[in-house]
Amino acid sequence: MGFTRSELESFVGATVDDLIGPGCRLLFVGINPGLWTAATKTHFAYPGNRFYPALLQAGIIEREIDRGVGMSAEDRAHLIDRGIGITNVAHRATAKASELTKQELVDGGEVLRAFVRCHRPDVVAVAGITAYRTAFGEPKAVMGEHPDGFEGSRLWIVPNPSGLNAHETVDSLAVAYRDAARAASIV
Repeated sequence: MGFTRSELESFVGATVDDLIGPGCRLLFVGINPGLWTAATKTHFAYPGNRFYPALLQAGIIEREIDRGVGMSAEDRAHLIDRGIGITNVAHRATAKASELTKQELVDGGEVLRAFVRCHRPDVVAVAGITAYRTAFGEPKAVMGEHPDGFEGSRLWIVPNPSGLNAHETVDSLAVAYRDAARAASIV
């Protein structure tokens, strides 16, 4: 599946439904949907994104997910059955996360707080330290587990899997994601 530039641009501002089910143990939080994600209605969908390959390598999921074409109902069920949920800090689709305003991240952070209080996952893993720092006014936040947690859940800040985050690899992402998944008793 491919999209022309103009087809992708038609998704600017679109939203993508959260992936969440009962008994969510590990909630991954992206920054915001990219245009490919909005077009396919699949979180972390851009073909070069390393999220799903890292989940597979970490043992968090048990089979490949071909996100570039959009998740199947079976893919969604597999994630939910494993206790995995996915949402975003900001919900407006953009070509790049840098197109979001600081206020959108701050407002999205408040929505995320309510979402976590409602769904009560064991672990929240925010994928993107810069967005986390901005959304929650914590300019000195670091990667890894945060001892104070987040709205009653344990909190990890993990690397963003975007191909634009060039210093991360599938291997390094898998290690970070596995730590959060271990805390959620998924691996």
